[in-house]
Amino acid sequence: MRRALIVSAVLTLLAGCAPTEAQRQQMAENDARTQTRLQARLAGYTAGQPQTCIEPNLTQNSERFGTTILYSNTGNLIYRNDTMGGCDFDRDALIVTKSYSGQLCRGDIVHLVDRNSHMFSGSCTFGSFIPYRK
Repeated sequence: MRRALIVSAVLTLLAGCAPTEAQRQQMAENDARTQTRLQARLAGYTAGQPQTCIEPNLTQNSERFGTTILYSNTGNLIYRNDTMGGCDFDRDALIVTKSYSGQLCRGDIVHLVDRNSHMFSGSCTFGSFIPYRK
């Protein structure tokens, strides 16, 4: 009996966390806008073969699009990384990476840190780095 009450309470809490239809629609619209911005940013570039690692000191800029990070080191080269896991880069959070090789590599951990509280607010891992050239 007690176990059934605990399970019922947990299911009730989880149901309260589920997004409403309006929230799901808003998230879908946000995702579509993000993908449109990403495609516009990569317009005129051609994707190359995925790479396992890149040199962070060669990247001068990073841009965030949903779960994707673009690293650029020249006007003609952009590295796209579609992260795996729970990162949403559309929020105004700091990106903290853990690298054990001195490079940014597939599988390295990416943490999001809230700018105000300095608390971790999510984490994920890098996917492959896809070079895009003009």
